[in-house]
Amino acid sequence: MKTVTASKTVRTPRQQGFTLIEILVVMAIVAMLAVMVAPNLFRQQAGAQRDAAMAQISALETALDSHFIDVGEYPDSLTGLVDNESGRASWNGPYLRRDLPLDPWGNAYIYESSGREFTLISYGPDGQQGGSGDDADIGL
Repeated sequence: MKTVTASKTVRTPRQQGFTLIEILVVMAIVAMLAVMVAPNLFRQQAGAQRDAAMAQISALETALDSHFIDVGEYPDSLTGLVDNESGRASWNGPYLRRDLPLDPWGNAYIYESSGREFTLISYGPDGQQGGSGDDADIGL
């Protein structure tokens, strides 16, 4: 009779983890996604800042109109919405709940008034008059 002996192969335990190739492939995929998504996020942020500036300008215009109704003229500066610069008894302020806001880029709003009319704008992200595209001045 023939005896069959089974030979056992000794296997070393496989190490757990990812190979270098697998890690590089995942990093490449993540990098491609970041390149595609990042520009959209930055565009949305710029649009949100422009919308915030428009909302603040609208609120300031409402406060300026309230000042005009009470005093009969627009203040010489925006601080006239918080302090009674005119000295008139008909001043019924402060017309803002908080201090004067800065635009979303940390710059003061540009305000000019003749007493009967006013101009209120933000120079936008570049902080300089004029510009185009995202750097354009913002006003209503």
